[in-house]
Amino acid sequence: MAQILVVDDEIGIRELLSEILTDEGHDVRVAESATAARRARDEGRPDLVLLDIWMPDTDGITLLKEWATGGQLSMPVIMMSGHGTIDTAVEATKIGALDFLEKPIGMQKLLAAVSHGLTRGQRRAPVGLSLAAFIRSAPLKDLKRRLEQIAVKSRLLLLRSAPGGIVELAARTLQVPGKPWLDLSTSAEPLSMEALEAASGGVLYCEELARLTRLQQKNLLFALDRLDKFELRLIAATDQDAANLATHGWEEAALRRLSEVWLALPGLAELKDEIPDIASHLLIELVEAGQAPLRRFSTGALNTLRQQAWPGGYAEMKSAIRSLALAALDEEIDSDEIRSVLFPEAAPSAAIMLPGMPAEAMELPLREARELFERTYFEHHLRADGGNMTRLAERTGLERTHLYRKLKDLGLRGGKGEE
Repeated sequence: MAQILVVDDEIGIRELLSEILTDEGHDVRVAESATAARRARDEGRPDLVLLDIWMPDTDGITLLKEWATGGQLSMPVIMMSGHGTIDTAVEATKIGALDFLEKPIGMQKLLAAVSHGLTRGQRRAPVGLSLAAFIRSAPLKDLKRRLEQIAVKSRLLLLRSAPGGIVELAARTLQVPGKPWLDLSTSAEPLSMEALEAASGGVLYCEELARLTRLQQKNLLFALDRLDKFELRLIAATDQDAANLATHGWEEAALRRLSEVWLALPGLAELKDEIPDIASHLLIELVEAGQAPLRRFSTGALNTLRQQAWPGGYAEMKSAIRSLALAALDEEIDSDEIRSVLFPEAAPSAAIMLPGMPAEAMELPLREARELFERTYFEHHLRADGGNMTRLAERTGLERTHLYRKLKDLGLRGGKGEE
Protein backbone atom coordinates (compact mmCIF):
# COMPACT_ATOMS: atom_id res chain seq x y z
CA MET A 1 0.00 0.00 0.00
CA ALA A 2 1.40 3.37 -1.02
CA GLN A 3 0.83 6.74 0.61
CA ILE A 4 -0.48 9.17 -2.02
CA LEU A 5 -1.07 12.90 -1.58
CA VAL A 6 -3.71 14.50 -3.85
CA VAL A 7 -3.40 18.30 -4.14
CA ASP A 8 -6.27 20.10 -5.90
CA ASP A 9 -8.38 23.14 -5.00
CA GLU A 10 -11.58 21.54 -6.41
CA ILE A 11 -13.29 19.43 -3.76
CA GLY A 12 -15.04 17.25 -6.35
CA ILE A 13 -11.74 16.24 -7.96
CA ARG A 14 -10.09 15.60 -4.58
CA GLU A 15 -12.95 13.34 -3.50
CA LEU A 16 -13.10 11.46 -6.81
CA LEU A 17 -9.35 10.78 -6.98
CA SER A 18 -9.27 9.85 -3.31
CA GLU A 19 -12.13 7.36 -3.77
CA ILE A 20 -10.55 5.72 -6.83
CA LEU A 21 -7.10 5.39 -5.26
CA THR A 22 -8.48 4.21 -1.92
CA ASP A 23 -10.40 1.47 -3.72
CA GLU A 24 -7.08 0.44 -5.26
CA GLY A 25 -5.70 -0.10 -1.76
CA HIS A 26 -3.69 3.10 -1.34
CA ASP A 27 -3.57 5.36 1.71
CA VAL A 28 -4.73 8.75 0.38
CA ARG A 29 -4.40 12.20 1.90
CA VAL A 30 -5.81 15.35 0.29
CA ALA A 31 -4.82 19.02 0.32
CA GLU A 32 -6.78 21.95 -1.08
CA SER A 33 -3.88 24.41 -1.45
CA ALA A 34 -0.11 24.69 -1.62
CA THR A 35 -0.01 25.64 2.06
CA ALA A 36 -1.91 22.48 3.02
CA ALA A 37 0.24 20.44 0.62
CA ARG A 38 3.46 21.61 2.27
CA ARG A 39 2.13 20.62 5.67
CA ALA A 40 0.79 17.25 4.48
CA ARG A 41 4.02 16.43 2.64
CA ASP A 42 6.16 17.18 5.71
CA GLU A 43 3.90 15.26 8.08
CA GLY A 44 3.10 12.26 5.87
CA ARG A 45 6.16 11.72 3.65
CA PRO A 46 4.05 10.47 0.68
CA ASP A 47 5.28 7.91 -1.81
CA LEU A 48 3.69 9.87 -4.67
CA VAL A 49 2.01 13.27 -5.17
CA LEU A 50 -0.74 14.20 -7.64
CA LEU A 51 -0.33 17.98 -7.93
CA ASP A 52 -2.73 20.41 -9.62
CA ILE A 53 -1.17 23.37 -11.43
CA TRP A 54 -3.83 26.04 -10.88
CA MET A 55 -4.35 26.74 -7.17
CA PRO A 56 -5.43 29.90 -5.33
CA ASP A 57 -2.37 30.57 -3.18
CA THR A 58 0.67 29.14 -4.96
CA ASP A 59 0.55 27.42 -8.35
CA GLY A 60 1.71 23.83 -8.68
CA ILE A 61 4.75 24.63 -10.83
CA THR A 62 6.04 27.04 -8.19
CA LEU A 63 5.46 24.48 -5.43
CA LEU A 64 7.22 21.80 -7.48
CA LYS A 65 10.18 24.13 -7.98
CA GLU A 66 10.21 24.93 -4.26
CA TRP A 67 10.39 21.23 -3.38
CA ALA A 68 13.10 20.64 -6.00
CA THR A 69 15.36 23.49 -4.89
CA GLY A 70 14.77 22.76 -1.19
CA GLY A 71 15.85 19.12 -1.45
CA GLN A 72 12.28 17.89 -0.80
CA LEU A 73 11.53 16.37 -4.20
CA SER A 74 12.35 12.89 -2.93
CA MET A 75 9.05 11.41 -4.20
CA PRO A 76 7.57 11.19 -7.73
CA VAL A 77 5.18 14.02 -8.62
CA ILE A 78 2.52 13.79 -11.31
CA MET A 79 1.17 17.16 -12.44
CA MET A 80 -2.53 17.69 -13.29
CA SER A 81 -4.22 20.49 -15.21
CA GLY A 82 -7.37 21.25 -17.15
CA HIS A 83 -5.62 24.02 -19.08
CA GLY A 84 -2.23 22.46 -19.69
CA THR A 85 0.04 23.28 -22.59
CA ILE A 86 3.05 21.50 -24.02
CA ASP A 87 5.30 24.26 -22.66
CA THR A 88 3.90 23.79 -19.16
CA ALA A 89 4.38 20.03 -19.33
CA VAL A 90 7.98 20.45 -20.54
CA GLU A 91 8.73 22.96 -17.78
CA ALA A 92 7.30 20.66 -15.11
CA THR A 93 9.34 17.73 -16.44
CA LYS A 94 12.53 19.78 -16.43
CA ILE A 95 11.94 20.75 -12.80
CA GLY A 96 11.43 17.13 -11.81
CA ALA A 97 7.82 16.06 -12.42
CA LEU A 98 7.51 12.44 -13.51
CA ASP A 99 4.33 12.77 -15.60
CA PHE A 100 1.60 15.20 -16.69
CA LEU A 101 -2.13 14.40 -16.78
CA GLU A 102 -4.78 16.51 -18.52
CA LYS A 103 -8.20 16.89 -16.92
CA PRO A 104 -10.68 15.34 -17.11
CA ILE A 105 -8.52 12.35 -16.15
CA GLY A 106 -9.73 8.94 -17.25
CA MET A 107 -9.61 6.22 -14.63
CA GLN A 108 -7.35 3.89 -16.62
CA LYS A 109 -4.95 6.72 -17.47
CA LEU A 110 -4.84 7.75 -13.82
CA LEU A 111 -4.12 4.24 -12.55
CA ALA A 112 -1.49 3.66 -15.23
CA ALA A 113 0.31 6.92 -14.32
CA VAL A 114 0.18 6.13 -10.60
CA SER A 115 1.45 2.58 -11.16
CA HIS A 116 4.25 3.87 -13.37
CA GLY A 117 5.12 6.54 -10.82
CA LEU A 118 5.26 4.12 -7.91
CA THR A 119 7.34 1.66 -9.94
CA ARG A 120 9.87 4.21 -11.12
CA GLY A 121 9.66 6.54 -8.17
CA GLN A 122 11.78 4.87 -5.59
CA ARG A 123 12.62 7.63 -3.17
CA ARG A 124 15.36 9.68 -4.78
CA ALA A 125 18.57 10.45 -3.01
CA PRO A 126 18.46 14.23 -2.56
CA VAL A 127 21.29 16.20 -4.12
CA GLY A 128 23.34 18.30 -1.75
CA LEU A 129 21.98 21.59 -0.48
CA SER A 130 22.64 24.50 -2.86
CA LEU A 131 21.95 28.24 -3.04
CA ALA A 132 18.86 27.50 -5.14
CA ALA A 133 17.05 26.61 -1.91
CA PHE A 134 17.24 30.16 -0.55
CA ILE A 135 14.58 32.04 -2.45
CA ARG A 136 14.09 34.77 0.18
CA SER A 137 17.71 35.72 0.89
CA ALA A 138 18.97 38.69 -1.14
CA PRO A 139 22.73 38.05 -0.59
CA LEU A 140 22.45 34.33 -1.38
CA LYS A 141 20.26 34.99 -4.42
CA ASP A 142 22.83 37.52 -5.68
CA LEU A 143 25.66 35.03 -5.12
CA LYS A 144 23.73 32.37 -7.05
CA ARG A 145 23.30 34.75 -9.97
CA ARG A 146 27.03 35.55 -10.03
CA LEU A 147 27.92 31.85 -10.01
CA GLU A 148 25.52 31.08 -12.83
CA GLN A 149 26.81 34.01 -14.91
CA ILE A 150 30.38 32.80 -14.53
CA ALA A 151 29.37 29.22 -15.38
CA VAL A 152 28.03 30.32 -18.76
CA LYS A 153 31.54 31.30 -19.91
CA SER A 154 33.89 29.22 -17.78
CA ARG A 155 34.08 25.57 -16.71
CA LEU A 156 36.69 26.48 -14.10
CA LEU A 157 36.08 28.56 -10.99
CA LEU A 158 38.26 29.25 -7.98
CA LEU A 159 36.37 30.28 -4.86
CA ARG A 160 38.25 32.43 -2.37
CA SER A 161 36.82 31.90 1.07
CA ALA A 162 37.76 32.47 4.68
CA PRO A 163 38.10 29.27 6.74
CA GLY A 164 34.72 27.64 7.22
CA GLY A 165 33.06 29.51 4.37
CA ILE A 166 30.07 28.32 2.36
CA VAL A 167 32.20 26.69 -0.34
CA GLU A 168 30.18 23.49 -0.74
CA LEU A 169 26.89 25.42 -0.71
CA ALA A 170 28.16 27.56 -3.58
CA ALA A 171 29.69 24.69 -5.56
CA ARG A 172 26.54 22.53 -5.32
CA THR A 173 24.67 25.38 -7.03
CA LEU A 174 26.43 24.54 -10.31
CA GLN A 175 25.74 20.80 -10.12
CA VAL A 176 23.18 19.66 -12.68
CA PRO A 177 20.54 17.44 -11.01
CA GLY A 178 21.31 13.77 -11.62
CA LYS A 179 24.89 14.45 -12.71
CA PRO A 180 27.95 13.18 -10.78
CA TRP A 181 29.77 14.96 -7.97
CA LEU A 182 33.43 13.94 -7.60
CA ASP A 183 35.38 15.20 -4.58
CA LEU A 184 39.03 15.19 -5.63
CA SER A 185 40.23 15.32 -2.02
CA THR A 186 38.91 11.80 -1.35
CA SER A 187 40.87 10.06 -4.12
CA ALA A 188 43.91 7.95 -3.26
CA GLU A 189 44.44 6.63 -6.80
CA PRO A 190 45.54 8.31 -10.06
CA LEU A 191 42.59 9.76 -11.95
CA SER A 192 41.91 7.87 -15.18
CA MET A 193 40.16 8.75 -18.43
CA GLU A 194 37.53 6.16 -17.56
CA ALA A 195 36.78 7.94 -14.25
CA LEU A 196 36.42 11.28 -16.01
CA GLU A 197 34.12 9.74 -18.61
CA ALA A 198 31.98 8.27 -15.83
CA ALA A 199 31.76 11.75 -14.27
CA SER A 200 30.77 13.36 -17.58
CA GLY A 201 28.55 16.40 -17.18
CA GLY A 202 29.23 16.58 -13.46
CA VAL A 203 31.27 18.64 -11.01
CA LEU A 204 34.83 18.03 -9.86
CA TYR A 205 35.20 19.59 -6.43
CA CYS A 206 38.03 20.59 -4.11
CA GLU A 207 37.18 22.39 -0.87
CA GLU A 208 40.75 23.48 -0.08
CA LEU A 209 43.72 23.38 -2.47
CA ALA A 210 46.20 23.43 0.41
CA ARG A 211 44.91 20.08 1.71
CA LEU A 212 45.47 18.10 -1.50
CA THR A 213 48.31 15.56 -1.62
CA ARG A 214 50.79 15.66 -4.51
CA LEU A 215 48.85 12.85 -6.21
CA GLN A 216 45.56 14.71 -5.78
CA GLN A 217 47.15 17.88 -7.20
CA LYS A 218 48.20 15.89 -10.27
CA ASN A 219 44.67 14.49 -10.55
CA LEU A 220 43.22 18.00 -10.50
CA LEU A 221 45.58 19.24 -13.20
CA PHE A 222 44.91 16.09 -15.26
CA ALA A 223 41.18 16.84 -15.10
CA LEU A 224 41.72 20.54 -15.80
CA ASP A 225 43.05 19.71 -19.29
CA ARG A 226 39.97 17.63 -20.10
CA LEU A 227 37.02 19.70 -18.83
CA ASP A 228 35.66 20.45 -22.31
CA LYS A 229 36.11 16.89 -23.54
CA PHE A 230 33.88 15.47 -20.80
CA GLU A 231 31.69 18.55 -20.20
CA LEU A 232 32.93 18.83 -16.62
CA ARG A 233 33.09 21.72 -14.19
CA LEU A 234 36.02 22.16 -11.83
CA ILE A 235 35.23 24.14 -8.71
CA ALA A 236 38.10 24.56 -6.28
CA ALA A 237 38.52 26.79 -3.25
CA THR A 238 41.20 28.10 -0.94
CA ASP A 239 41.80 30.55 1.88
CA GLN A 240 45.56 30.63 1.16
CA ASP A 241 47.58 33.05 -0.94
CA ALA A 242 49.94 31.95 -3.70
CA ALA A 243 52.99 31.95 -1.44
CA ASN A 244 51.39 29.62 1.09
CA LEU A 245 50.05 27.33 -1.63
CA ALA A 246 53.57 27.09 -3.06
CA THR A 247 54.76 25.67 0.27
CA HIS A 248 52.19 22.91 -0.21
CA GLY A 249 53.71 21.90 -3.54
CA TRP A 250 51.70 23.97 -6.00
CA GLU A 251 53.70 25.31 -8.94
CA GLU A 252 53.29 28.92 -10.04
CA ALA A 253 52.05 28.00 -13.52
CA ALA A 254 49.32 25.73 -12.10
CA LEU A 255 48.16 28.41 -9.67
CA ARG A 256 48.04 30.94 -12.47
CA ARG A 257 45.72 28.66 -14.47
CA LEU A 258 43.50 27.95 -11.48
CA SER A 259 43.18 31.68 -10.72
CA GLU A 260 42.01 32.73 -14.17
CA VAL A 261 38.44 33.11 -12.87
CA TRP A 262 37.76 33.53 -9.16
CA LEU A 263 35.04 34.76 -6.85
CA ALA A 264 35.14 35.75 -3.17
CA LEU A 265 32.59 34.14 -0.86
CA PRO A 266 31.07 35.55 2.32
CA GLY A 267 31.45 33.63 5.56
CA LEU A 268 28.75 32.88 8.12
CA ALA A 269 29.80 35.99 10.05
CA GLU A 270 28.55 38.09 7.10
CA LEU A 271 25.41 35.95 6.74
CA LYS A 272 23.99 36.16 10.27
CA ASP A 273 20.44 36.79 9.05
CA GLU A 274 20.63 33.78 6.73
CA ILE A 275 21.72 31.31 9.44
CA PRO A 276 18.16 30.29 10.50
CA ASP A 277 17.25 29.54 6.88
CA ILE A 278 20.48 27.61 6.28
CA ALA A 279 19.97 25.60 9.48
CA SER A 280 16.38 24.73 8.54
CA HIS A 281 17.40 23.51 5.08
CA LEU A 282 20.30 21.47 6.47
CA LEU A 283 17.87 19.75 8.83
CA ILE A 284 15.40 19.08 6.00
CA GLU A 285 18.22 17.61 3.91
CA LEU A 286 19.12 15.14 6.69
CA VAL A 287 15.51 14.09 7.19
CA GLU A 288 14.88 13.69 3.45
CA ALA A 289 18.02 11.58 3.04
CA GLY A 290 16.83 9.28 5.83
CA GLN A 291 19.85 10.20 7.94
CA ALA A 292 17.75 11.58 10.82
CA PRO A 293 14.23 11.11 12.20
CA LEU A 294 11.58 13.76 11.56
CA ARG A 295 12.77 16.95 13.26
CA ARG A 296 12.01 20.66 13.09
CA PHE A 297 13.36 23.79 14.82
CA SER A 298 11.30 26.12 16.98
CA THR A 299 11.57 29.85 16.30
CA GLY A 300 13.56 30.24 19.50
CA ALA A 301 15.98 27.50 18.45
CA LEU A 302 16.66 29.23 15.13
CA ASN A 303 17.35 32.50 16.96
CA THR A 304 19.77 30.65 19.26
CA LEU A 305 21.65 29.22 16.28
CA ARG A 306 21.77 32.68 14.71
CA GLN A 307 23.46 34.09 17.81
CA GLN A 308 26.31 31.56 17.75
CA ALA A 309 29.72 32.63 16.44
CA TRP A 310 30.43 29.44 14.41
CA PRO A 311 34.23 29.79 14.30
CA GLY A 312 34.40 26.58 12.27
CA GLY A 313 32.02 28.03 9.68
CA TYR A 314 29.68 26.04 7.46
CA ALA A 315 31.30 22.67 8.20
CA GLU A 316 30.88 23.20 11.95
CA MET A 317 27.27 24.24 11.47
CA LYS A 318 26.50 21.14 9.36
CA SER A 319 28.01 18.95 12.05
CA ALA A 320 26.02 20.74 14.76
CA ILE A 321 22.71 20.31 12.90
CA ARG A 322 23.39 16.62 12.36
CA SER A 323 24.26 16.16 16.04
CA LEU A 324 21.06 17.95 17.09
CA ALA A 325 18.92 15.91 14.71
CA LEU A 326 20.25 12.64 16.10
CA ALA A 327 20.41 13.58 19.79
CA ALA A 328 17.18 15.58 20.19
CA LEU A 329 14.59 13.88 22.39
CA ASP A 330 11.53 15.49 20.78
CA GLU A 331 10.39 16.16 17.23
CA GLU A 332 10.64 19.94 17.81
CA ILE A 333 14.12 21.11 18.74
CA ASP A 334 13.98 24.13 21.07
CA SER A 335 16.60 26.45 22.55
CA ASP A 336 17.07 24.40 25.71
CA GLU A 337 17.81 21.32 23.61
CA ILE A 338 20.44 23.23 21.62
CA ARG A 339 22.15 24.41 24.81
CA SER A 340 21.99 20.94 26.33
CA VAL A 341 23.41 19.15 23.29
CA LEU A 342 25.81 21.69 21.82
CA PHE A 343 26.69 24.35 24.39
CA PRO A 344 26.15 22.97 27.92
CA GLU A 345 28.90 25.20 29.30
CA ALA A 346 27.40 28.42 27.88
CA ALA A 347 25.88 30.90 30.29
CA PRO A 348 22.10 31.07 30.06
CA SER A 349 20.71 34.01 28.13
CA ALA A 350 18.92 35.20 31.29
CA ALA A 351 22.28 36.44 32.55
CA ILE A 352 22.13 39.36 30.12
CA MET A 353 18.49 40.21 30.83
CA LEU A 354 17.30 43.26 32.68
CA PRO A 355 15.83 42.61 36.14
CA GLY A 356 12.33 41.26 35.66
CA MET A 357 12.91 40.19 32.04
CA PRO A 358 12.23 36.45 31.56
CA ALA A 359 14.96 34.30 30.01
CA GLU A 360 12.79 33.34 27.04
CA ALA A 361 12.67 36.97 25.89
CA MET A 362 15.73 36.41 23.70
CA GLU A 363 13.87 33.68 21.82
CA LEU A 364 10.84 35.83 20.92
CA PRO A 365 10.27 37.53 17.55
CA LEU A 366 11.65 41.09 17.54
CA ARG A 367 8.26 42.82 17.83
CA GLU A 368 7.18 40.77 20.86
CA ALA A 369 10.60 41.07 22.51
CA ARG A 370 10.56 44.86 22.05
CA GLU A 371 7.09 45.11 23.60
CA LEU A 372 8.19 42.98 26.55
CA PHE A 373 11.27 45.15 27.04
CA GLU A 374 9.24 48.37 26.92
CA ARG A 375 6.74 47.07 29.47
CA THR A 376 9.54 45.98 31.82
CA TYR A 377 11.33 49.30 31.28
CA PHE A 378 8.28 51.46 32.16
CA GLU A 379 7.28 49.26 35.10
CA HIS A 380 10.78 49.68 36.52
CA HIS A 381 10.75 53.47 36.24
CA LEU A 382 7.18 53.79 37.48
CA ARG A 383 8.24 51.96 40.63
CA ALA A 384 11.49 53.91 40.94
CA ASP A 385 9.75 57.29 40.60
CA GLY A 386 6.76 56.34 42.72
CA GLY A 387 4.44 56.76 39.75
CA ASN A 388 5.35 60.42 39.23
CA MET A 389 4.53 61.11 35.58
CA THR A 390 6.54 64.33 35.36
CA ARG A 391 9.74 62.60 36.43
CA LEU A 392 8.92 59.61 34.20
CA ALA A 393 8.49 61.90 31.17
CA GLU A 394 11.82 63.60 31.90
CA ARG A 395 13.63 60.31 32.45
CA THR A 396 12.31 58.67 29.27
CA GLY A 397 12.52 61.78 27.11
CA LEU A 398 8.89 61.41 25.98
CA GLU A 399 6.31 64.15 25.62
CA ARG A 400 3.46 63.66 28.14
CA THR A 401 0.75 62.89 25.59
CA HIS A 402 3.00 60.36 23.88
CA LEU A 403 3.93 58.87 27.26
CA TYR A 404 0.29 58.36 28.29
CA ARG A 405 -0.48 56.77 24.93
CA LYS A 406 2.54 54.45 25.24
CA LEU A 407 1.52 53.33 28.73
CA LYS A 408 -2.03 52.68 27.55
CA ASP A 409 -0.78 50.61 24.58
CA LEU A 410 1.33 48.53 26.96
CA GLY A 411 -1.57 47.99 29.35
CA LEU A 412 0.08 50.05 32.12
CA ARG A 413 -1.54 52.70 34.24
CA GLY A 414 0.23 55.93 35.08
CA GLY A 415 0.70 56.91 38.68
CA LYS A 416 0.58 60.34 40.29
CA GLY A 417 0.38 63.49 38.26
CA GLU A 418 2.33 66.68 38.94
CA GLU A 419 3.63 67.04 42.44
